[in-house]
Amino acid sequence: MPLIKIQTSLTAPAKSDVEVILKSLSAKLAKHTGKPESYVMTAFESEVPMTFAGTTEPTCYVEIKSVGSMKSEQTQAMSQDFCQEINQVLGVPKNRIYIEFADAKGYMWGWNGATFG
Repeated sequence: MPLIKIQTSLTAPAKSDVEVILKSLSAKLAKHTGKPESYVMTAFESEVPMTFAGTTEPTCYVEIKSVGSMKSEQTQAMSQDFCQEINQVLGVPKNRIYIEFADAKGYMWGWNGATFG
């Protein structure tokens, strides 16, 4: 049910490096949300045409969604943690990363032929 999706203007690193990033983000998202990692999904899209602040310098857009409600302390901690990791791994400056946090109602999130609500 938790999802982290990264879109970046950068060319993707090697497939094995992308897998390492996704596995790291998966574990971190499970920890931050307190949800089992067996429900966490990660996605990575590269070479997305993007601008930020009117330039095409490297940038990143991140979506984090979860069933239930995320508290301010959680989103603050996740923003710090995920911006730091994206900066270190991909080299995107932290001030060129937007993160959208979205709570989903259980009945609005489907899985395995049913919903979570």
